Amino acid sequence: MDLTIAAASFSAALLLTNFVSIVLAWTQLERRRTVAPPRGDAPPVSIVIPARGIEPFTSETLDRAFRLDWPDYELIFCVAHTDDPVAVAIRTTMARYPDVPARLLFGDDRISGNPKLNNCVKGWEAARHDWVILADSNVLMPRDYIQHMMQAWRPDSGLVCSTPVGSRPDGFWSEVECAFLNTLQARWQYTGAAAGLGFAQGKSMLWSKPLLDANGGIQALAAEIAEDAAATKLVNGLGRKVHLVASPFEQPLGHRKLEAVWSRQARWARLRRVTFPLFFAPELLVGATMPLLFALIAAAGSGADVLSTTLLVLAAVYLPEYALALAKGWYASPRLIPAMVVRDIMVPAIWLRGWLGGAIDWRGNTMNITTKSEEADEVLSGA
Repeated sequence: MDLTIAAASFSAALLLTNFVSIVLAWTQLERRRTVAPPRGDAPPVSIVIPARGIEPFTSETLDRAFRLDWPDYELIFCVAHTDDPVAVAIRTTMARYPDVPARLLFGDDRISGNPKLNNCVKGWEAARHDWVILADSNVLMPRDYIQHMMQAWRPDSGLVCSTPVGSRPDGFWSEVECAFLNTLQARWQYTGAAAGLGFAQGKSMLWSKPLLDANGGIQALAAEIAEDAAATKLVNGLGRKVHLVASPFEQPLGHRKLEAVWSRQARWARLRRVTFPLFFAPELLVGATMPLLFALIAAAGSGADVLSTTLLVLAAVYLPEYALALAKGWYASPRLIPAMVVRDIMVPAIWLRGWLGGAIDWRGNTMNITTKSEEADEVLSGA
């Protein structure tokens, strides 16, 4: 009986935590709305965009970057290798918008084991303005992209970010990716922000260039294998905060396969485990798997109906989560519920992968994601 009560209590606690996280995120998030154009005296902004390879929505994301509703901004595209096919797409788009200041820079500055950060160095150093946005090439920028970033900056800000919100899925595994990105990862990031624990996200990052340059410059972001983890620790160390935009920006997904979803989520899990292990450890408890497991243990001990227990737990987890997606204008379809179920089946395996060593692939780059102590152990062992 004690085990039954304990299992029921733990399941209820997890379900309550899940519901509270949705409520907190709900209070932080706004449905997408258009922000009015800025005044003529708005400060100029540099947007540094690292790019690699052609993706399904490359043409559209490039086009969007040249159509922003901001009086003075420049685009700096960074490509590591001159033979990368994305360079042709960038040049073609630049030619269509001759009135928008834009440059294409090549080179690979090896300041870290993070290929994206290495690609950004030349762009950061070439930026002409005091406000700099580091933006991934697959962010679908709305016309008021800069307005949303600048409006989120507060007197105590050290950095403003946006999580990616998955959109336009093509196929079931793309919907699983949406379930990971949106109502799980974005939700918990905004929950953390509501609790005063702002974490950076590398998709879109607005920096005060003088602030970062005075504290080590972009090279300071090489302190961790993930530039957003290094940014979080740097900003917190300065006594400032990471703030999030109220309406995060889209990342169109297109077609995805299981292998791609697993690879991306395993890489991110490993990065979170290495950079923030205390926050990563409880991730095993998110989603429906653990509350359902303990609820079934309690049902077995009390003689409750297993099917009814399962349906109640799944409804308690997924209906509020689905409501969050609907309320904030994120992707939602009847197929999203089974995608959430599959996601939560994957969570324990991804969590376990996060604790294991070994190389991780990032868009053709092999990354050995380790902690400083693990690096030292490898050196001592001759690995």
